[in-house]
Amino acid sequence: QVQLVESGGGLAQAGGSLRLSCAASGLTFSNYNMGWFRQAPGKEREFVAAIRWSGGSTVYADSVKGRCTISRDNAKKTVYLQMVSLKPEDTAVYYCAVAPSVWSRILSRDEYHYWGQGTQVTVSS
Repeated sequence: QVQLVESGGGLAQAGGSLRLSCAASGLTFSNYNMGWFRQAPGKEREFVAAIRWSGGSTVYADSVKGRCTISRDNAKKTVYLQMVSLKPEDTAVYYCAVAPSVWSRILSRDEYHYWGQGTQVTVSS
C-alpha cells in the first residue's frame, strides 16, 4: 500500500529555517507529481507547493513564494520542502500528498490523494 511519511518539523524561531522530508513507498514515485499542504488550527488545509514528477516544474502558494523551495530525489523516493525566513503564520501541520497527474489541476486539493500523517511546524516570534 502507498505510504507517505513526513519528517523534519519542529520548533523554530521567526527568521529561521526548516527542511521537511516526505518519504514515499508503495508506488512508482518517479511517475507522480507531489505536493505539500499545511493546516493551521481552525483553518482549512491549504496548498503550499507542488513539483512535477520530473522535478522540472514547481508551483508555490503566494504566501510562501520566495521563502520555500520544493524539490525531490526520485532515487530516494523523497520530496522535500525547504523553508527559510519562517514566520509565526507558517505554524501548521504540514502534509505531503500525491498530486493530480494533470498539471493544470495541481492546485485542486480534492484531487490529491495518499496523504501522509503530517509533521508539526511551530514558529515562535
